[in-house]
Amino acid sequence: MATDWLGSIVSINCGESLGVYQGRVSAVDQVSQTISLTRPFHNGVKCLVPEVTFRAGDITELKILEIPGPGDSRQCGDLQQTDLGIPGVGCQVGPSQNGTGKVLKKPISSSAPQNIPRRTDMKNQDVIISPQQQCSKSYMDRHVEALPQSKGFRRRHNSWSSSSRHPNQVTPKKSGLKNGQMKSKDDECFGDDIDEIPDTDFDFEGNLALFDKAAVFEEIETYERRSGTRSRGTPSEKPARYRHDENILESEPIDYRRIVVPHNAHKEFCTDSGLVVPSVSYELHKKLLSVAEKHGLTLERRLEMTGVCASQMALSLLGGPNRLNPKNVHQRPTVALLCGPHVKGAQGISCGRHLSNHDVHVILFLPNFVKMLESITNELNLFSKTEGQQVSSVKDLPDTPVDLVINCLDCHENAFLRDQPWYKATVDWANQNRAPVLSIDPPVSEVEQGIDAKWSLALGLPLPLGERAGRVYLCDIGIPQKVFQEVGINYHSPFGCKFVIPLHST
Repeated sequence: MATDWLGSIVSINCGESLGVYQGRVSAVDQVSQTISLTRPFHNGVKCLVPEVTFRAGDITELKILEIPGPGDSRQCGDLQQTDLGIPGVGCQVGPSQNGTGKVLKKPISSSAPQNIPRRTDMKNQDVIISPQQQCSKSYMDRHVEALPQSKGFRRRHNSWSSSSRHPNQVTPKKSGLKNGQMKSKDDECFGDDIDEIPDTDFDFEGNLALFDKAAVFEEIETYERRSGTRSRGTPSEKPARYRHDENILESEPIDYRRIVVPHNAHKEFCTDSGLVVPSVSYELHKKLLSVAEKHGLTLERRLEMTGVCASQMALSLLGGPNRLNPKNVHQRPTVALLCGPHVKGAQGISCGRHLSNHDVHVILFLPNFVKMLESITNELNLFSKTEGQQVSSVKDLPDTPVDLVINCLDCHENAFLRDQPWYKATVDWANQNRAPVLSIDPPVSEVEQGIDAKWSLALGLPLPLGERAGRVYLCDIGIPQKVFQEVGINYHSPFGCKFVIPLHST
């Protein structure tokens, strides 16, 4: 009966000392309890000797990898390297005196890479033989007794698989895992013939056009309305997420246009929150300030409020708390304040006084005039009590770049000042200093400014400023709401919790 196993491919584990051998069974001797393999492989490396013989005492575990069918005409010595498909470096095995295989490793040159069969852990595996091999369970039980009964060889009794695989194919079935099912899925995915692959590309656009998405979702929504349930394929709406400062209760629609002027605005701005702030003409702005002064918002109060707002913005531009702290006394910022002999200049002097009180080195430029406005005289008296420096000549301005230039030279009405030599010299100095420029209450766009500003600060409501005004900011100078209504402006404060807000062009 032992001759029936000749030609079978087996794997013999001889322990850690001798390793694992694979090959085709060429001889089985029941008397001497030996088994011989032809064309053997040792630990995945083809051996140089054509045949190796093992005793039953040396075998730790024996696994049957392939059983030849009745119609298999291959002989025992016909095992090629491609049968096991194991490339590598060979080893030389010679029999010892006691018959035990002795391993002597010797590297040799390997041939082209061969296909390596999948080897799985066989500790918890059974051997399943397809019925096409025309052998029965009793046939298996009868012939296993003829094999050497080593301590590692275990007989397993399992039901025969009904899969339609190759007659000589043995499928390892691992207990606990559905390897057979996974193998069938692999065959379904990758088992197609290469010749059946179409040469033409798949028409994604054409197939996508066949799907009417709108009609499908309309059908789903109709079904939901009738049944009152949400179907599985309908995309669910994401729940609304609220910030910590948002109200979860439904409120009235937001009106972003809360300021309405009596005439069509030449230019409109918007705040960070989206509120629309229209621009006003210089005549309407002048009328607004006049009515506010009549109700008690005097020029002195307006100058003080403008100075505070402008100084706060300047301190932020200079670096804020990162720059102005006790650890940075060696980095005291320097601000050049350029003022003209008018109310705009008085606003700049008020700003310089507040900056000097906050430990900023302020250099005030004001040309000499025989007669000054009372507002300028009052502001100069207060500025003289600070550590700020006042100069009347451009030559006394610093030659090195300063941290910030505040421009208060331009005026809405006295355009003739632009022709004065001191004005031209001051403009040239500011353009050559390369310092960023902040303009306070710049004139309207029809009047070209000599100094290009990076930021501009408007008072109350913005004027239609040009591109050379830079980024526009708006400050609250304390005009009551009913004063706006008195001049025909429907006004709602856009400032929120701030006194200075940025404006964006729409």
